[in-house]
Amino acid sequence: MIGKNVILRAPEPSDIEFLYEWENDRSVWRASNTNAPYSRFAIEQYVMNAQLDIYSTRQLRFMIDKLDPSDQNITVGTIDLYDFEPAHRRAGVGVLIIREERGKGYASEALELLTDYAFNTLNLHQLFNHISSSNVVSLNLFARHDFEIIGLKKEWLLIDNKWVDEYILQRINTHESA
Repeated sequence: MIGKNVILRAPEPSDIEFLYEWENDRSVWRASNTNAPYSRFAIEQYVMNAQLDIYSTRQLRFMIDKLDPSDQNITVGTIDLYDFEPAHRRAGVGVLIIREERGKGYASEALELLTDYAFNTLNLHQLFNHISSSNVVSLNLFARHDFEIIGLKKEWLLIDNKWVDEYILQRINTHESA
């Protein structure tokens, strides 16, 4: 999927080092509810199985590359569909942009491309995610893309020895045909 400034593409074996580093970066574990490192072998297996259908794996990851005029696209993050439920036509959405590329609009454009894919190709009825109340940047990102806060889980996450609330966000596909 090609946008104005980014392309979403399937993971390749050349992405294993990026993914290994990112999945083991403890500073982003809070956002993904990760609490243990991933082995290089697990990342390799994930990438090697990336060609499997979302209906069998219940998840789908895209690498986010920023388009470069010199044709040397640079990988700046990932965007995922997770907890895919085909019977209910819904999936969760998660996005990660590397620290030095944040605030440049890549997450926003990737979310726009992924939402279009989810609603118009996969024919999903809804997308959702869970975001801590302290993650204002992500809350603003998803709000700009018509995700609404539909619930609050009080004192749901223990972060830095403090209880933090977590919001449930949802976007309904209002243009679908049932």
